[in-house]
Amino acid sequence: MARRLTAAALSLLSLLALTSCTGRDTPPEQPQGAADPPRIVVASGQDVTGKNGIRQQLIDAWNAREGEGGYRARLVELPGSADQQRSQLLGALQSGSAEYDVVNLDVTWIPEFAEAGLVRPLTGAAVKAPGDIIEAVDRTSFWDGKRYAVPFNSDVGLLYYRKDHLREAGASQTEPGRAATWADLRDLIDAVNLDSTKPENYKAGWTTQLAAYEGRTVNAIEAFASAVPDFALTDGDGRYTADEAQLTAGVTELRERTQSPTYLLDEASGSREAESLSAFAEGRTTFLRHWPYVYPALYETFKEELGVARLPGKAVLGGQNLAVTSNTSEQRAAKAAELIAFLTDPDSERCLLRAGFAATRTSAYQNPGGTPECRHASVYSTGPSASPTGESAEVRAPDGLAGGVSYSRDILLPSLSEAVQRPRTPLYGAVTQTLITELGALYRSRPPRDAEVAKNLDEALREVLPG
Repeated sequence: MARRLTAAALSLLSLLALTSCTGRDTPPEQPQGAADPPRIVVASGQDVTGKNGIRQQLIDAWNAREGEGGYRARLVELPGSADQQRSQLLGALQSGSAEYDVVNLDVTWIPEFAEAGLVRPLTGAAVKAPGDIIEAVDRTSFWDGKRYAVPFNSDVGLLYYRKDHLREAGASQTEPGRAATWADLRDLIDAVNLDSTKPENYKAGWTTQLAAYEGRTVNAIEAFASAVPDFALTDGDGRYTADEAQLTAGVTELRERTQSPTYLLDEASGSREAESLSAFAEGRTTFLRHWPYVYPALYETFKEELGVARLPGKAVLGGQNLAVTSNTSEQRAAKAAELIAFLTDPDSERCLLRAGFAATRTSAYQNPGGTPECRHASVYSTGPSASPTGESAEVRAPDGLAGGVSYSRDILLPSLSEAVQRPRTPLYGAVTQTLITELGALYRSRPPRDAEVAKNLDEALREVLPG
């Protein structure tokens, strides 16, 4: 029987469709001139937890703590896709046309903004208890040996699946388990494919994000890192370190994962976050590779029939970090550092986890199965969870899963701790565009051999990167 999407899931789909669009030319909202009380302007992409989401609530909590005479923080959400937001921020900071004091940067942008002198190195005042931050996550905050940002909310690929699909197909198991491999996943998909009475709407085993944007890069790095031990396209200085043989192994792994229609949904080659989520929610696939923030909405739709597990092989680290701009005055920079310390402190991270983000601090995961204490944002402190629209929801996605597994402790935290980074380089924009373009050959009607794709990719990356 087909399931109807709940209001929360539909709201999430609408929000994702908005944030993933690529045709908007609307300029970002510009901060107003200085007023009394003094202000700090925070520029960020749109909050996937919806209107009056957790980021805004944390800003409100800061303002309440500052009181009438203190600094007032103001959140400005930039429109468009991540690539458009990056371009807007680069243009605004280079020209000085927007008075942003704090910017919420994708983890891959830190080297570029630091190398360009658009954000300033941070002192210890901007980060509380740095030893509590997950080590792999905190490494994204540094460039050239200096801290330029503090992790705000993290992200990592997870595997979602339909238990009812597996059970009805008579699969050997309905829980892939913590150490599932892609071979295990293909066996489960084979069971569903061979079932004479396939689930309603079912088309293929799994779906992901392979459209010509950052999602293709993420899936590629996950495949490359799974196929080649300690794989890295660049070293700590941003120099090219891979070779053709490694790229060939990675391309082969990516192709095997994305064979269509045997395993992968045919339309996945053109899917972004919204389209892949919709395909899974409508029952067209049994498995979905996606990010943690979709867990609450999917659970509200499918309840106990939804499964979530670690992604087989390696998973890519995502997320956003807060940095202070170089354009801001020294006085506001000091206050901006205090704001960052507040927005990333242990309580704020518990609030972010409760709202559906992946928290950046180990301490946020210390109470698996319970409710993380969240004092900064009252909506998330007690009662039911918030939906993606920022409104109260009747169902909270559980932390306790089958077999005594904790979602936060046993799935999310180790996924973050063991995640791999995308290439660390000030030239990341050119690198990801190269990967997107060259790997697009795999999704033609008659793709070239893996070795040919790898050879072309190797040559293109050598033109883009030093070393």
